[in-house]
Amino acid sequence: MQVEAATLQVVLITGMSGSGKSVALHALEDTGFFCVDNLPPELLLPFVTLERQHKASRVAIAMDARNASALPLLPSQLTLLKEQGIAVKSLFLDATTETLVRRYSETRRRHPLSQSESDQSIVEQRHALVEAIELERELLTTLREQAHIIDTNIIRPSQLQAYVKSLISVAGKQLTLVFESFAFKRGVPSDADYVFDVRMLPNPHYEPELRHLTGQDAAVASFLRQQADVMQMIDHIHKFLQHWLEVLARDHRSYVTVAIGCTGGQHRSVYLVEQLTQLFSQEWITLKRHRELQDQPTSAGPAIF
Repeated sequence: MQVEAATLQVVLITGMSGSGKSVALHALEDTGFFCVDNLPPELLLPFVTLERQHKASRVAIAMDARNASALPLLPSQLTLLKEQGIAVKSLFLDATTETLVRRYSETRRRHPLSQSESDQSIVEQRHALVEAIELERELLTTLREQAHIIDTNIIRPSQLQAYVKSLISVAGKQLTLVFESFAFKRGVPSDADYVFDVRMLPNPHYEPELRHLTGQDAAVASFLRQQADVMQMIDHIHKFLQHWLEVLARDHRSYVTVAIGCTGGQHRSVYLVEQLTQLFSQEWITLKRHRELQDQPTSAGPAIF
């Protein structure tokens, strides 16, 4: 007897080469997914049909630009799978060209779209690598637009694994809301759907007894709760999102990432993320991330192939 299509969960992992797709795939394998790396797009539908016949419940598939000629098939195939009642989640791992170039330089690996580098100088090799990365970015544009984007610019493999696991653990038909605190001095997260700048709010950093603490600590929370501008900012963001989340849900969005940024990503943005998570978790599936509170690599981007 064949298992109903609705019992099968398919996670498609795509993204830039060097952005961490293998790490994400291993994270899902650890949670019990049957994982396949570099599956040709032409085989997606036959593969899913076979897994349904085998009564599989969770399948994760990684694809990249090595199958560039067949990538245009994917959007229509994913639509077909959803129409069959299969729960499909698409994750797109991304990083800046600068970060990807650094990772390839550190690992000495060759980009899948690069030409032979044997007779090239270092400068020529770098130029060719940048061209390959930009070509890949262009080829993957449509898939990126239809997926939940994960910014891996400043993230360790263990952090990426934990985030992927948390995203998939709440997978369902309801929209998932992700709040993320960050520091503007380290760059705006590229996976953010909305970005709110809270650098104009009173800064606990200038209070000596609060400087070493974070927005998760009671003393900092107490200080910020007493600031009228802080409470007004929370109220404004809350009302804005309350209205537009309903619209986004009707548009069948799976994930919405809201990034809250301050100067150091330690006090104000962290506090607002904590408060907003509490407010919205009563109505929506809600996750939170504090980018700058996690251990970070010394370089701008680790090699997380």
